[in-house]
Amino acid sequence: MSQKYSTFGICLLSMKKVVLLGGGNVAYHLAKQLMRSQKYQLIQLYNRSPLSSHFQEITTEKTTHLEALLPADIYILSVKDEAIAALCEQLPFEGQLVVHTSGSVPMEALSPRQRRGVFYPLQSFSKAQAVDFAKVPFCLETEEVADYALLEDLAKEFSPKSYAIDSLQRQYLHVAAVFLNNFTNHLWYLSEQLCTREGIPFELLRPLLEETYLKSQQLSFFEGQTGPAKRGDRAVIKKHLALLQGIEKDIYKDISTSILNTYGK
Repeated sequence: MSQKYSTFGICLLSMKKVVLLGGGNVAYHLAKQLMRSQKYQLIQLYNRSPLSSHFQEITTEKTTHLEALLPADIYILSVKDEAIAALCEQLPFEGQLVVHTSGSVPMEALSPRQRRGVFYPLQSFSKAQAVDFAKVPFCLETEEVADYALLEDLAKEFSPKSYAIDSLQRQYLHVAAVFLNNFTNHLWYLSEQLCTREGIPFELLRPLLEETYLKSQQLSFFEGQTGPAKRGDRAVIKKHLALLQGIEKDIYKDISTSILNTYGK
């Protein structure tokens, strides 16, 4: 055997082995990144149904049978929140490091038969959008100190940013992320729908959208607030409410009230 292949074999033997369970957006991007790792080997992908075509580029063993899971150092459950506890209970082994990737599910949802942990990448994922993991913070939690060191080392394969966040903190963090990302995106959608409904080109608002983002990078969110509610201009707020109906009117009213209260208007 040549020195080259001997060294390669030793490297493979020394790599930590990872099994990833799940076929969604998070699982897809974690798998792609793990395939690039020099320290961790993604040895298997599990999903209860055949994986989508996106996973064809992930050249590792794939299975739909839990009893076929391979021995590994870390098992990552990247499935829907409501499936985590049941899937963990069905794992055909015990005493292994099993972690989930959810922002809102407590670590204790995992079976106590396993060494439990959380490996939560705080980012919004879609299969069609590339992820720059170097900018993604990872929130970590384990029961055992030694397991935390292993998860922290694994996180470094993705990002230089990892934080010890317990389950309660992570739930609050997830709520904050929903305000920051999901609700904000929905407000953009409502703005777009209003323009479309009234025959207004949404492109007129794109410079404002860009300026809002740039300002958020330069000022605190408290300092950056503008608009009629910030000024306490109730006459304009009343006119706006008269133009709206249903849920749009309720959202406008509730957020305006929050801003008025925040700035004591």
